[in-house]
Amino acid sequence: MDLFSQIENPEREEILALRKELEQANYQYYVLNAPTMSDYDFDQKLRRLQDLEALYPDMFDLNSPTQHVGSDLIEAKGERLKVKGTEKGKGKGFAQVAHRYPMLSLANTYSQEEIEDWLRKLPANVEIVCELKYDGLSISLWYENGTLTKALTRGDGVKGDNVIDNIKTIAAIPQHMQALESEVQIPDFVELRGEVLLSWESFERLNKEREAQGDALFANPRNAASGTLKLQDPNEVARRGLDCYLYYMLGEELPATKHYDRLQIAKQWGFPISDAVKVCHSLEEVMAYIHYWDTERKNLPVATDGIVLKVNDLSTQEELGYTAKSPRWAIAYKFPAEKQLTRLNAITYQVGRTGVVTPVANLEPVQLSGTIVQRATLHNEDFIRQLDIREGDMVWVEKGGEIIPKIVSVEPRTKSQEPRPISNDRTDEGDKSLLLAPYSIFPKNCPECGTPLVRVEGEAAWRCPNEASCPPQIKGKMEHFVSRKAMNIDGLGSETIDLLYSQGLLHNIADIYDLKQDDIARQERLGEKSAQNMLAGIEASKQVPWARVLFALGIRMVGETTAKKIARRFPSIDQLQWANVEQLTAIDDVGEQIAKNIIAYFNDLSNLEIINRLREAGVQMESQEEEQAPQSDILQGKSIVVSGVFSHHSRDEYKAMIEAHGGKNVGSVSKKTSFILAGENMGPEKRKKAESLGVEILTEEQFLELIKN
Repeated sequence: MDLFSQIENPEREEILALRKELEQANYQYYVLNAPTMSDYDFDQKLRRLQDLEALYPDMFDLNSPTQHVGSDLIEAKGERLKVKGTEKGKGKGFAQVAHRYPMLSLANTYSQEEIEDWLRKLPANVEIVCELKYDGLSISLWYENGTLTKALTRGDGVKGDNVIDNIKTIAAIPQHMQALESEVQIPDFVELRGEVLLSWESFERLNKEREAQGDALFANPRNAASGTLKLQDPNEVARRGLDCYLYYMLGEELPATKHYDRLQIAKQWGFPISDAVKVCHSLEEVMAYIHYWDTERKNLPVATDGIVLKVNDLSTQEELGYTAKSPRWAIAYKFPAEKQLTRLNAITYQVGRTGVVTPVANLEPVQLSGTIVQRATLHNEDFIRQLDIREGDMVWVEKGGEIIPKIVSVEPRTKSQEPRPISNDRTDEGDKSLLLAPYSIFPKNCPECGTPLVRVEGEAAWRCPNEASCPPQIKGKMEHFVSRKAMNIDGLGSETIDLLYSQGLLHNIADIYDLKQDDIARQERLGEKSAQNMLAGIEASKQVPWARVLFALGIRMVGETTAKKIARRFPSIDQLQWANVEQLTAIDDVGEQIAKNIIAYFNDLSNLEIINRLREAGVQMESQEEEQAPQSDILQGKSIVVSGVFSHHSRDEYKAMIEAHGGKNVGSVSKKTSFILAGENMGPEKRKKAESLGVEILTEEQFLELIKN
């Protein structure tokens, strides 16, 4: 635990909590293409963090989300790309290349007042270029002597993934510059930056294909475009039909002294430049542009989420400069989240893998952000009570940031309206909060298996405790068990599990190892080849190490990292089975609730039966000798940061080496850091902080020599 977290101060604790929350949101957005937070909510939390960091300058951290852009980098070695649980790459990732010029993000604004404040800080009488903010992912195109040589994603702003083979499949992007309509000479080097995106038409076609194949649907065109560009198969990328608009030119000795003029020259060179770009000379012209496109953008074939304002004069841009993560000469105005009024027809309840019952609003279909919305989450009972939501209500639905639709408010009811109660089967006379709403809120029994629901004190969710017999929980546990980070069994996706469960071939995770080729092959949509591949994956899973098996068992709150730590302390399931709370909580990251969950798991006779069957099938229930015995204690007591791109081993392999030799992996640089294992393109902020703190930096070769000796 670092010094800051030991200081008892709510605002200091909030700083640490916000940093963690925003970094996770960045990871979900840029890497997984599965955003969990709207742009607006992210920006509000980021502003709160900036304000708090200004109040407590001693807590400044170069690794804070306020000091860097979100990263979309993929490990260059040993990591297969997975998008939304369905997209798998076929290679070892992309080469990472340092940007010639830092690729920063834009500061966001949501009101005319904030635009006025930004304009007021600029020199008098500056021209402002207004452009549509396309909702895709940023790309940097390098042209040397007129030929496309590199195509880099934003990455972490300092380096990006070179996705040139995929970019070459986009018809709009020229592979060779041609001065067809321009007398301006093509420079030796020029960088064009823009946005790769997917049209609404291509997005809908892609999702229809995925739905027919039983794959998870993409949430929006931006996610689909990002997932597509990171695929390892250029042929599949080409088939999906990506598009692109470019919006900035960089390089030395380039033509023109104004941004708008450069865009027009780029258009003459054959680059895709939007026709919507306009030079404005006043706040009134800027706001007129914004108001026009707030409506007209709905007629565009591609998704947009705002307007970008840029100072036109390039010398003025240079004078204004940059903050740590964005230029001062540009700002993005984000359109307000789109809302529509529709009718709540019914509320249904979904049961997840852990038994949590989630209410879902089934709506009269309504169009939001280019897609038809028919369902929205209602989160939990407390949320329903807070808004007093009832079937038959007219509700406002919002799709902020084009993520998951949510209900934000309920229209006042008229006397003629008689909304139906949500449920009639729960009565709780002792609960005074029910006086806030005349109707019962939640069912008392599981909608899938009929078991009485339970609600743990301090939690918002109702849960079905019938883990062994509740169908969604059974199937959810099997889906988790076969997932890539667990047993990694190919061919057993959610659709196949559902099919085999419905046919009575699967009842729990142990049944997977009893599957026979004939039973699989005769199922609809499978066949002999699928059966052979599935059984090969099942057989290979018997070599999965004990730590991953523990994670695969799906014990509540035991995640991948926690499972590794528990497996190191208890190198066999027999030892773990008899562990008590005191022994478990002595493990780093294992709290009392996790310890109780583990003990409860082993107190369930049905779980013990499953474990015995897995053991008999050959699944690894203990660490092998090479896993148990540390190779040395040369790194004992040392905290080590791994940063950069490596050539001899992957990042995960180096982390495993550190643990095998007694060291501890940490994510950020501090005074307690023993040294940094640095590959190519090490994060500049980490290097700067290491140098300021006097932390030693080792190369790959130096590290390997250290543990060899």
